[in-house]
Amino acid sequence: MSSQPTAESLAAGEHSPAASMIAIARRQQLQDFWFHKITMLFSLVVLFALIGIIASLIIKAVPTFQKFGLGFVWRIEWDIVNEEFGALISIFGTLASATIALLIAVPLSFGIALFLTENCPVWLRRPLGTAVELLAAVPSIIYGMFGLFVFAPLFAEYGQPALQSTLGQMPVIGSLFGGAMNGIGILAAGLILAFMILPFIAAVMRDVFEIVPPILRESAYGIGCTTWEVVRHVVLPYTQKGVIGGVMLGLGRALGETMAVTFVIGNSQRLVPSLFAPGSSIASTLANEFAEAGDFHLSALFALGFLLFIITFVVLALAKLLIVRNEKSKGAKT
Repeated sequence: MSSQPTAESLAAGEHSPAASMIAIARRQQLQDFWFHKITMLFSLVVLFALIGIIASLIIKAVPTFQKFGLGFVWRIEWDIVNEEFGALISIFGTLASATIALLIAVPLSFGIALFLTENCPVWLRRPLGTAVELLAAVPSIIYGMFGLFVFAPLFAEYGQPALQSTLGQMPVIGSLFGGAMNGIGILAAGLILAFMILPFIAAVMRDVFEIVPPILRESAYGIGCTTWEVVRHVVLPYTQKGVIGGVMLGLGRALGETMAVTFVIGNSQRLVPSLFAPGSSIASTLANEFAEAGDFHLSALFALGFLLFIITFVVLALAKLLIVRNEKSKGAKT
C-alpha cells in the first residue's frame, strides 16, 4: 500500500474542522490588522491636523514676535495705521468675559442637572431635558442678535442702573460697575456667553449624574442621608471627571466664541477698569479685522490666534492637573 497522500485525502483535509478554524483565525487576524491600522490612521489625521494648525499659526506670527518679542502679550497699543500692536486688551476681554460666563453658568447648570436627575417629576424630566438640548443647538449668531437687539436695551435700562446703584457703591469692586450705561460691553458679553454655554454644561452634567449606579444612591438614602448629602458624598465624587469635563467644554466654547461676542462686546481697543465699558476679545478682533488686514497686521492677528490657542491649552492642562491631583488625594485617603 502506498503511503503517499492522494488528491482526495488532501481535499478532504482542506475541509476538515481544523483547517476551517485555521482559516477563520487567519481571517480574524487580517481583520484586526486592518482595523488597527485604519483606526490609527484616523488618530494620526487628527494629530497631524493639530500640528499643522499650530505650525501655520507660528509661521504667520513670526514677524510680529520678531518685532515686539514676548512684550506683544502685555502691550496695550493696537494702532493699525502705525503698525503698533499689542494683545493685552484682547486677552483681558477674552478672559474677563469667559470668567463672567463661567461664574454664572456653572452654578445654574449644576442646579439644572441636579433637578433633572434628583428632584424632577418623571413627567417633566424629558420636556425639560429636551429644552436644554435645544438651547445648545441655537446658532451663536442668533444669540448675538438677541443680545444686541433685545438684551442690551433691557440691560441698559434696568440691569446696569441696578448694578451701579448697588455693587457700584462698594469700595473695592465699585469701579467695575461704573461708566456709561449703554447695554454693551464686557459684562454684557459675559452674560450672553453664560446663556450660550449653560446648555452645554448642563447637558453634560445631567448625563454624568445619570450614570451613577442606583444602588449607590439607594444605599445612601437607606442610611438616612438627605438629597444634598447624597449629591455631595456620592454623586459628585463618582462623576468628578465628567463634571470638570463639562465645565471645560463650556469654557472652551466661551474662549473661542466669535459672533455672539462681536455683537455685544463693543469692539473697542481700550483698556478701561469697568465691566460696562466696551472692549474686545481675541475672537472678535479676528472677526472684525481679518478681511481687510495688511501683511504685518495679518501677522499680528495670527499672533492673537496663537495666543488664544495657548490660553486654551493652559486651561485644559490645569483642568487635567486638577483631576490628577484629586485622584492622588483619593488614593492617599484610602
